[in-house]
Amino acid sequence: MYEEFFELMHTPFTRDIPADRLYGSRQIEDALGRLTYVADRQLFAVVIADPGCGKSTLIRMFESRLPKDKYMLLYLSDSKLTPRWLYAGLLDQMGLEARFHRGDSKRQLQKETLEEFRFLLNYRFDSASPMSLILVGQIELWNQKLRLQSYAAIRQRIDMNIVLNRLDRAETGKYIAAHMAYAGVKQDLFTSGAEDEIFKVSAGIPRMINRICEKTLMYAYQQQRRLIDEHMVRFVADHEMVGGIE
Repeated sequence: MYEEFFELMHTPFTRDIPADRLYGSRQIEDALGRLTYVADRQLFAVVIADPGCGKSTLIRMFESRLPKDKYMLLYLSDSKLTPRWLYAGLLDQMGLEARFHRGDSKRQLQKETLEEFRFLLNYRFDSASPMSLILVGQIELWNQKLRLQSYAAIRQRIDMNIVLNRLDRAETGKYIAAHMAYAGVKQDLFTSGAEDEIFKVSAGIPRMINRICEKTLMYAYQQQRRLIDEHMVRFVADHEMVGGIE
């Protein structure tokens, strides 16, 4: 719809933007460098952020930059993951068939893959790990879990703690510009005032920036307006943003 009206080659604020065209803020690039260090040194990292602040984007970009001939990435995303499905998921990604019971899957995983790891684990008397672990979650993961005394043993093993913050006003403008550049825009569609309002409404949360911009582009198309100002953004925020900014 609006893509043709604005002469865009791609839809600018969707989830399926190629990883190499995603906006890399300073903190994202810093986090990528730190995760690369974690991968190279086989360390344990924790990544936390508010909802919608770029955790999935970070992991997508990280995965796209990992040398495929050097690393095997196993990715499990499920907030209610049980031990049984943890083992089943790992086996599935490694091309192995998981049995129904957790115990069987665990033994199969150990038998099929950990035999080669055992030497790496033992040759330095358990002082070196053959793999990296990146635990990703919302702020509550740290505040309500890892900070508790009962999780002290896990917390003490964390080598890298990465926090993704919300974008500031300048980064919000760069974020919008990067997505519009991916779409192939030929002229500025959002005024500076519109970007101010987008930042205000979204509170610098990338997911909310996407929603606001997407709905505003649709509204501009419906109104046959080729330039989006702060009044249009405010109208969309007041009438289209069901559920608020969170």
